[in-house]
Amino acid sequence: MFDQETLGVFLDELEEKIQAISDNLLVLEREGGQPEALQEIFRAAHTIKGSSAIMGFEDMSNLTHEMENLLDLLRRGELEVTPEVVDTLFEALDVLKALRDRILDPNKEAPEIGSVVAKLKGFREAKHQASPAARPAEGTKTGLTEAEEATIYEAQIRGFQAYRIKVTVAEDCQMKGVRAFLVFRTLEPLGEIIKAIPPVEELEEGEYERSFELVFLTKEDPGRLRHLLLTVSEIVEVEVTPITLEQRPVEHREAAATREEKRPAAASSVGLAPTKTVRVDVQKLDELMNLVGELVINRTRLDRIVEIFLERYGSDDLVEVLEEVSNHLGQLTNELQEQIMKARMLPVGQLFNRFPRMVRDLAHKLGKEVNFVVEGKETELDRNVIEVIGDPLIHLLRNAVDHGIEPPEEREALGKPRVGTIRLKAYHQENHIVIEVEDDGRGIDTEKVRQKAVSLGLVDPETASRLTEEELYNFIFQPGFSTATQVTDLSGRGVGMDVVRKQIEQINGTVEVSSRPGQGTKFSIKLPLTLAIIRALMVSVEGQTYAFPLTSVLETLKVSREEVRRVKDMEVVPVRGSVLPLFSLAELFGGQPRSTPHLYVVVVNLGGGKRAGLVVDELLGEQEIVIKSLGEYLGRIPGIAGATILGDGRVALILDVRGLIQPKSCRLETKCLEEELLAVG
Repeated sequence: MFDQETLGVFLDELEEKIQAISDNLLVLEREGGQPEALQEIFRAAHTIKGSSAIMGFEDMSNLTHEMENLLDLLRRGELEVTPEVVDTLFEALDVLKALRDRILDPNKEAPEIGSVVAKLKGFREAKHQASPAARPAEGTKTGLTEAEEATIYEAQIRGFQAYRIKVTVAEDCQMKGVRAFLVFRTLEPLGEIIKAIPPVEELEEGEYERSFELVFLTKEDPGRLRHLLLTVSEIVEVEVTPITLEQRPVEHREAAATREEKRPAAASSVGLAPTKTVRVDVQKLDELMNLVGELVINRTRLDRIVEIFLERYGSDDLVEVLEEVSNHLGQLTNELQEQIMKARMLPVGQLFNRFPRMVRDLAHKLGKEVNFVVEGKETELDRNVIEVIGDPLIHLLRNAVDHGIEPPEEREALGKPRVGTIRLKAYHQENHIVIEVEDDGRGIDTEKVRQKAVSLGLVDPETASRLTEEELYNFIFQPGFSTATQVTDLSGRGVGMDVVRKQIEQINGTVEVSSRPGQGTKFSIKLPLTLAIIRALMVSVEGQTYAFPLTSVLETLKVSREEVRRVKDMEVVPVRGSVLPLFSLAELFGGQPRSTPHLYVVVVNLGGGKRAGLVVDELLGEQEIVIKSLGEYLGRIPGIAGATILGDGRVALILDVRGLIQPKSCRLETKCLEEELLAVG
């Protein structure tokens, strides 16, 4: 029985290989029998087969063994890559994932592998029946297929040499399959085996006479290869012969060179010093981040003490030393916080890699053709944020395929390319990450949204006729709101977009929509880099301090009491030709607003083009704050996102502006307010 640490290493590697298979199957489907994609899938399946056999996961080992056999035929060019083959490999990948899930949760039902294994075997058996003479005789010098030659040409460009290795075992060898396996294990770290005669599955069963041949790509010296293989027990002779191919046609060399240029930087950096890494439990990183949070709180307290000393004792020597120490501690805390945050960051590619397969399957199911483009995979985000945004992105992508992209025939009739494009993009913007989901499909029909909003009683017909496009888009985030005429297993029940907004806002993010009829829709999600420490605008109301997350704040205003107007029992103030509805934060919390000649207003973004002004007693300035949960006892309180500890030890509540003002949002239609204001003069 293996310990948890070994199992963890196995699962990490398994996850990586499953992702590699998934990515390269999509390439295979898109570009046909691409040799590099075939090699990557073969290598991944081979690795999983070996490691799962060692760990004792027999079903997984058997499944990947059959995948490997089929892939071996494909990479040798003996079987064509067809949609049926790709679908079967995807099916096998799904079963492989189910086997992985059962390792993670032994209570899950064991997946049935017999059906997909039979399909995998079926391709191989059909091939052998169709061309029994195709299999080369053992030990003969068989010519290489075109695909194998292409692989060798491209490897030569990268500095590899191809060798034909003939291995002979002892005459009385009793475990020929084991010897072949050990030869493979010896060669694997040194290069890549691209062909075996007889095939790998027969070698591992020991189904050969005394010798077998391999075609091997490596940068190693042939003499060293020979001596290494001779160290394997019962291997009595090894012949290593360089393979020299005829000069390849110019166009093939140029094509190979072009592919090489497009190879990712990471792949072309072979030979560079490897990055030294250490595996750290995520929980330890979370604890470290909590400790840094406490340090930030105490740094703020120290800053406050220095301010008090300066006010009380002026520019005293001791006070100056204390100020210097405080500044230095602040600098160190900032650097420590930055480094810990970086350690918790993960590339969003870890999340984005799940989606190409999902989009592909949905498009096939709906009979649509979709080019799914992913950009900015390397953009890094706090792992906790990545965990939260997975579901919202799934909803948006499913909607883009189902509602956004038109069927191919409809697109052609509209003069659009037959294949629709969905773009998933991530990038940095100041101290935030922006993720965009964009399609070039139908766009949002605002008239349908308007009629549906009226039919559901969300707005009266007169008000609906005056709503802007941005205000109409806001309705699609209402629970139960859907303009779909048919309910399918994918969409139409109006469940999804409200969840998208709720989940994003729970982590202090925002989501915006833009759409053009017939040209497509774009959802822009703005997220904080981390959930632990944020910048906030601190305000005071009735002697209490509150924090506005800066992601919600558009600007602050100081307005005179005479500028305030009253429209339909609501206070508003004209701002740069528009109307801003005002809410007293004191009243929202059951208190009494102060009567002063001037009002301090925090203008907040409510999404969907809506904004509001929250009147406070005093603006205290920006500050970095550590978010603390209210705990299970208090639970989730509308309008309150959490709490933080101030420099003087007091607790300040962090405001959730949408939660505070949402119940009154039906009265915030800007156009209506502007017209009412004009009416009252």
